[in-house]
Amino acid sequence: MEPPISPLIFSVLLFVGMLLLLESGRRLGIRRRSKEADSERSNLGTIEGAVFALFGLLMAFTFSGAASRFNEKRMLIAEEVNTVETAYLRLQLVPHEAQLSLQELFRHYVDSRLETYRRMPNMQAAEEEMSNTKRIQEEIWNQAVAATRLPNAHPDAGKLLLPALNNMIDMATTRTMALQNHPPRIVYALLFALGLVCALLAGYRMASGQHRSWLHILGFTIITVVIAHVMLDAEYPRAGLIQLETADQLLIRARDNMK
Repeated sequence: MEPPISPLIFSVLLFVGMLLLLESGRRLGIRRRSKEADSERSNLGTIEGAVFALFGLLMAFTFSGAASRFNEKRMLIAEEVNTVETAYLRLQLVPHEAQLSLQELFRHYVDSRLETYRRMPNMQAAEEEMSNTKRIQEEIWNQAVAATRLPNAHPDAGKLLLPALNNMIDMATTRTMALQNHPPRIVYALLFALGLVCALLAGYRMASGQHRSWLHILGFTIITVVIAHVMLDAEYPRAGLIQLETADQLLIRARDNMK
């Protein structure tokens, strides 16, 4: 699934926005510094701490969820490979003449699955290939049902092969649903807005100094932007720098073993 906004564009906008708000907050603080009493400044620190804590919690939970969903996607690839290989091996329970046709369909099926994920994050193109995958699934199922009823098929062919095929088809659906399992887009809008608010408050607090501390300005901004970028990249793999190519190799090797 495509991200609501490119991780690179999100990071650039956040970086520029935080720098602007840091400077705006600093200038605002300089204008108001002479009008504030020490007690007022200490009271503002409590509010600033609460806002920064809220931003940190939101960032932490969103990042943790993105990492968890990324690992889930990798594990689902391994599970799909297992279901495909199990079903392919159980084709030996049907007569040889039926095996050849089913094995060829399995090769087309795995090729279609690989092509689906090569087309991502273009979901429209991926969904077109998913329709082809669905057609191949139906052909495999219909031929397998007919093959298990042949006189010279293994007596337990239907009991062993058909459940394996069912698991294989279900796993394809599970992976498709996992692609759509993301936080609501409002969460990323809140992260962006809170990042800007924190930058404004940090700039306001920096007004007490005589000079800008570029170490603190760039350190705070860059760290926040990098974390946000990695979080979006992990949430939407295949759309940015983070990919699932290593996990996809499992499915490629399974296809190579289908001689």
